[in-house]
Amino acid sequence: MISIGRWIMTAPLVRRTVRDGVAVLRLADPDRRNALSKQLSDDLAEAVGNALAQGARALVLTAEPPVFCAGGSLAGLLSREVPLARMYAGYQALAEAAVPTVAAVGGPAIGAGVNLPLACDIVIAAESARFDPRFLDAGIHPGGGHLWRLARRVGPQGAAALVLCGDALTGREAAERGLAWRCVPDGEVEETALELARRAAGRPAALVRRTKWTLRESLALDDPAEAAALELAAQQWSVEQPEFVEIVTRLHERISGRSGSVRE
Repeated sequence: MISIGRWIMTAPLVRRTVRDGVAVLRLADPDRRNALSKQLSDDLAEAVGNALAQGARALVLTAEPPVFCAGGSLAGLLSREVPLARMYAGYQALAEAAVPTVAAVGGPAIGAGVNLPLACDIVIAAESARFDPRFLDAGIHPGGGHLWRLARRVGPQGAAALVLCGDALTGREAAERGLAWRCVPDGEVEETALELARRAAGRPAALVRRTKWTLRESLALDDPAEAAALELAAQQWSVEQPEFVEIVTRLHERISGRSGSVRE
């Protein structure tokens, strides 16, 4: 916090860098274990919005060690100065982002801190990661769609074990049960997440956005025929885009070149 005369400026609790179409959003309040205060949540929402405005085509969420996120601020919960609904701005911004989002979890994610990786499309967990909802231990019901998102990753039984019974998952266990896509050594977690984000950012931006939207919409469908129709409409749109012919032409030329080399 910086004081200038009678004005007080609060330093952002989320640092943002954008390079080659990939934005890295880093929770930067390690002294409070990156707890989800209203300021951190608001700063995260602002960082997401600014990154997208800068043209980011993929987002990576990470945090200053050793704790990824210690959950909701207990002082804030006790004071109740801020309505609960206003505490989810950062989480909602991540969940609603139209571009691919990857969480690089390099330490414990506790309570509402688990919401942040759950809001991302892909989770890369370090071996030292720990996913521990722990809401009930603090006497509070899960919020922000936590139960819905958690059950979609680990199933109703897994959500019950984690939330109702106080179980927790290591990074390795999270990958085995579907909460994380991959578990990697601690020193590789951020680079692994960045590699995935770079791949997404290197593809046609409009096509990636449309495909992510279709994926989300199809998950709400029960009829495979409706899902196929949804994909067909998007596929038809994709072949009508200017870059489609360019991409397929380059691919065809590359494959033809390889075939020619083999024949020789």
